Amino acid sequence: MARQLITSALPYINGIKHLGNMVGSMLPADVYARYLRQRGEEVLYICATDEHGTPAELAAKDAGLPVAEFCAQQHEAQKAIYEGFQLSFDYFGRSSSRQNREITQEFARELNRNGFIEERAIRQVYSLDDERFLPDRYIVGTCPHCGYDKARGDQCENCTRVLDPTDLIEPRSAVSGSSRLEVRETKHLFLLQSKLQPEVEAWLAGNGSKDWPTLASSIAHKWLTEGLQDRAITRDLEWGVPVPADEWPELAAEGKVFYVWFDAPIEYIGATKEWSDLEPASRDWRSWWYEADESVRYTEFMAKDNVPFHTVMFPATQLGTRAPWKKVDYVKAFNWLNYYGGKFSTSQRRGIFTDAALELLPADYWRYFLIANAPESDDTSFTWELFSSSVNKDLADTLGNFVNRVLSFSRKRFGDEVPAGHAAGDAERKLGDEVARLLGEYEEHMDSLQFRKAAQALRALWSAGNAYLEEKAPWLEIKTDQDAAALTLRTAMNLIHLYAILSEPFIPASAKAMRSAFALDGDTASWVTADQARALDAVPAGTAFTVPPVLFAKITEEDLESYRERFGGAEESPAA
Repeated sequence: MARQLITSALPYINGIKHLGNMVGSMLPADVYARYLRQRGEEVLYICATDEHGTPAELAAKDAGLPVAEFCAQQHEAQKAIYEGFQLSFDYFGRSSSRQNREITQEFARELNRNGFIEERAIRQVYSLDDERFLPDRYIVGTCPHCGYDKARGDQCENCTRVLDPTDLIEPRSAVSGSSRLEVRETKHLFLLQSKLQPEVEAWLAGNGSKDWPTLASSIAHKWLTEGLQDRAITRDLEWGVPVPADEWPELAAEGKVFYVWFDAPIEYIGATKEWSDLEPASRDWRSWWYEADESVRYTEFMAKDNVPFHTVMFPATQLGTRAPWKKVDYVKAFNWLNYYGGKFSTSQRRGIFTDAALELLPADYWRYFLIANAPESDDTSFTWELFSSSVNKDLADTLGNFVNRVLSFSRKRFGDEVPAGHAAGDAERKLGDEVARLLGEYEEHMDSLQFRKAAQALRALWSAGNAYLEEKAPWLEIKTDQDAAALTLRTAMNLIHLYAILSEPFIPASAKAMRSAFALDGDTASWVTADQARALDAVPAGTAFTVPPVLFAKITEEDLESYRERFGGAEESPAA
């Protein structure tokens, strides 16, 4: 049995994340982690807030807070929201932790000793009005590739092209807005990625990347085809992992810190050590990351803009240390989730943000919709109309209504215990075969991380119950043969129990409500085998049950109108 190491791209610290961030990394990673745990795998799901870099300093400045205090507050705010979405992190850490600082500095030392870091004098933008060198993200201007007028000096948010500040048209300071900029000489550390390219290519060719989603593998190979460039890994900032004085005393004295994209991926390891340090007697972070045995399978989840850093830059960093760090086995990359054709944007507060989503509706509504419509093969677009249709048809009508009508009708006609009735007949055997077949499809899609297809298989399982109920029509059977109606209801109740188990990765709160409806002694099953799916007898006659509250309330046209008014709709959103 494999040990499953799972990481999702670190959410940045400067503000609450939108639904696009959620579906692009953390939520699918959680669904997969929950599924693997149910299948009996040993899982370690690690994430953290990404706290260093220019945006953190700028956001703290806007909030009127010291950056350390701002980051601490934002970490707790984000953590509370992820708990609201029931994300099952084994640990949710902070890139500003002592552990990450120590490991990042050791990475840099090892890279330097192995000849992969070089100190270079470079010409960098200096702001006369701010009286400081400006890191890349402190400079904004027009992208020379797509014309986006709010491009940052390191990367264009619109077209995702990596930039240098000097590439920008009409650059200006993000701190003061001043365009009184000049180029001066300063010293920085460079990671010699060009020297590491052959090793990265060999690693990528031999690690199974051909089985990655096309989105992930194509981006990685595109970067390699274009050739890896040596890249500055230090910045002039007050907040970050400091350059170690024992290795670079002059740069340390100048207050240089490591570039956020150097230390952020290392925080996967740092957060695991944070987790390990909480219970050092029982947790060994090194067994997951350092000289990890072949049983550890490492899967990363991220949106497409993070792919180059995780598939090229971070592996190059790991390889250059010459230490036996665990490298990724599978990269699950996602396209964008858009909002009516325009981009969700944290900086511009466009679209639905995770805190507002939880204020409107329970987490399961969002979890199911986002995974069922995950942007796996191409960009997808959120609309309130699509959201309400998915919730009303799939959750309220297909699953919720099935649960309510079966349990309510049985209690009304047979009391508060599962009725006995006839032994299973041809209809039940046919249903069992169909459920077992769909279970196999569901497992196949989950194992291959095809989330939309997995959602379709799960929805088909729910629909099979409705089709069986319509075929048997217990409300008619009971008029002529009470035992026949009892058999139908007993079988349907077993379907509810089965749905509770299989739906847990997608809708954990609702799954718990379904399962707890039955007073079933020793109900510890974490998954369902094909034979159990065929038998549909986990809940025997005589089991006491209750009718849970309505699982999913329908979204009304009045609700939709209020949502459009608050968040905007097609007519108010920009074109992509």
